[in-house]
Amino acid sequence: MPDHEGYLPYCESLSNYIRRPTREVRVGNVGIGGSNPIRIQSMTTTNTMDTAATVDQSIRMIEAGCELVRITAPSIKDAENLQNIKDELHERGYSAPLIADIHFTPNAAIVAAEIVEKVRINPGNYADRKQFKIIEYTENSYRQELERIREKFAPLVKTCKKHGTAMRIGTNHGSLSDRIMSHFGDTPRGMVESAMEFIQLCRDMNFHDIILSMKASNPIVMVQAYRLLVAFMKQNGMNYPLHLGVTEAGEGEDGRIKSAIGIGTLLNDGLGDTVRVSLTEDPENELPVAKKLVERYNLRDENDVVISEITNVPINPFDYYRRITEKVKNFGDGQVPCVVTSIDNMQTISKSALQKIGYSYDSAYDKWTIGDLACDYVYTGDRTIDFDIPGTLNVIINASVWRNQNRHFPLFTIDNFLESDNKSTQVNFILASGNMNWELLPDIASDPTVVLVLDAEVPQAMTQQRRMVFEMITSSQKTPIVFKRTYDKVDLDQFSLFSATDIGGLLIDGFGDGIWLKGDKLKIEDLNRLSFGILQATRTRITKTEYISCPSCGRTLFDLQETTAKIREKTSHLKGIKIGIMGCIVNGPGEMADADYGYVGTGMNSITLYRKKDVIRNNLPSEEA
Repeated sequence: MPDHEGYLPYCESLSNYIRRPTREVRVGNVGIGGSNPIRIQSMTTTNTMDTAATVDQSIRMIEAGCELVRITAPSIKDAENLQNIKDELHERGYSAPLIADIHFTPNAAIVAAEIVEKVRINPGNYADRKQFKIIEYTENSYRQELERIREKFAPLVKTCKKHGTAMRIGTNHGSLSDRIMSHFGDTPRGMVESAMEFIQLCRDMNFHDIILSMKASNPIVMVQAYRLLVAFMKQNGMNYPLHLGVTEAGEGEDGRIKSAIGIGTLLNDGLGDTVRVSLTEDPENELPVAKKLVERYNLRDENDVVISEITNVPINPFDYYRRITEKVKNFGDGQVPCVVTSIDNMQTISKSALQKIGYSYDSAYDKWTIGDLACDYVYTGDRTIDFDIPGTLNVIINASVWRNQNRHFPLFTIDNFLESDNKSTQVNFILASGNMNWELLPDIASDPTVVLVLDAEVPQAMTQQRRMVFEMITSSQKTPIVFKRTYDKVDLDQFSLFSATDIGGLLIDGFGDGIWLKGDKLKIEDLNRLSFGILQATRTRITKTEYISCPSCGRTLFDLQETTAKIREKTSHLKGIKIGIMGCIVNGPGEMADADYGYVGTGMNSITLYRKKDVIRNNLPSEEA
């Protein structure tokens, strides 16, 4: 069990949506934090020295809803050219603030800070070059290191103060300095400490126009780091705004799901003042995703209180522990979460229909083939399945019509279960919601065949279901839980983002032994695939290769979208392997800590291949890599 004694509060409420109060930071004509709405932004992928291409792409981003435009400045020349980009945008009638993205080059940051409205620096490489060395520091030598950083960092702070330029101190999990790694390891705590070094230097110089971020490609690490950062700030009387993002989220549906889990989980707790969704796609594709994520919270009524305040938090929100549950068939006791797919609306339930949920039937051999995305349970409503089903498949049927048919299991309401004499000896599903009578919980949980299906009936679904789990942990109930969510009148994109947020946020806290999605507008194959996608992104059930690919920027040394597609084509059969595809060296080697293999651009048409952090082949021509 986690040690949750001395729990540090990291949000205003675990029971209801209350946005965290922060100071306002002005970035040009845009306010971030304070009473401002949650802002959305993106980053150009063009060469910064190509003024026309960068301006054109910036305009496409702005017209897609981008409120702040970030542009990389890897050299002094790139930083100087930001003036030409800014002038041309203004000439064409666009006033969105510009952000210079800085890595390794303090001199470029100082030039940029005189031109643009905000500068982003990475504490892991602003004053350090990563060598992956473990260094033993004495108290004196550590102070000397901080003084060295101060000397490099202070000129930028002075420039920002003089020109009214805001700063983002953006920690990346993949680029922590050797100093931080030696002290704290590759951990959320290390990410927070890395930022805190630079925050304190800013505070020493009375500079407070700062925004903070804690990005990682693993949503679990990302969420824990942001939570811990806010807890540290609360302890030290700080209220700086937060920039949210899952870095190197990837592409397509997988990238959107991973982004929603990380960003949505934090937004749900009232954390976050500006958002960037990082996809290996054109930047204008990121903005509709960010809009959909943010709109749920910008439009949410903070006065809509649905549950009383939680006073006892029975978990450690800064570390991952799976909730301990009893084994009931293939639920609980450390087993991977099960997937339940509803097929009750199918006109005909046939063998061929099961192909949509991962099962293929060969009539010539009378044999089932089970795919990687084959669900574990189907819900059929009042209907039984009258043919031999695959050996790994089970059926959930309404208790009112259940008759103990092979591999069919009943779904009860709480009252019906307590009153019924007709129960399964293996597993009984009980549907409950946030308004359940908790006094009946011991009667339910005492039955070793029960699996509780927790539904939610309010917009704040994740908060309500988390509260229900807290009740069970506090009362030492170890009944397995399936999280059920129904989303009507939403399209596939909204469904994937909402479900990833609401259920993914529970899974990354170690809750849940199953997932059950329903939607009136979605095909069952979409529901089934999304369920497995959420489990994959939370790393609770791995069913395919995972790609950690950056979204590209002006530093990128090859076509990321094309290269990612080629690598996916050759490696998609490697289930459970994590492959990092990085456009440049900025986060490349560090992100290999979370990947099994890495493909990193190290020069024009030059690629270095990694296994974990170790170089396997250095500076290969891209056509061979």
